[in-house]
Amino acid sequence: MKRLSLIVCGVAALLTGSASAQSVSLTGTYKCIQMCRGDMLAYVTQNGPELNLVTEAGIPSRAWPDWFSPANRIWIDAFNMSAVYTPDGMTIQFDNGTLWERYVPPPPPVRRVR
Repeated sequence: MKRLSLIVCGVAALLTGSASAQSVSLTGTYKCIQMCRGDMLAYVTQNGPELNLVTEAGIPSRAWPDWFSPANRIWIDAFNMSAVYTPDGMTIQFDNGTLWERYVPPPPPVRRVR
């Protein structure tokens, strides 16, 4: 009986590990570089495991970690598709081929004082 309870506790600990949450924050501004529907910037706002997306075409949607692979995939409700993201959160690739890269604005121009 003691062995059975140890096995049950061990399996429960493995199933409720950190794999149930996203590993990186995706909050930020993204630029579409492939299969774009518009020419604006895309935005992702993450609040816990839930995400709000605004695409490069200005279409809002909600997303959350994919049930089968929560550490590197998200499910986008409005488009009924998923997307994979890199471990550093710099790239998001959607199942339809659309590719977003995190937008890093150019540095401000150098101001010369005479």
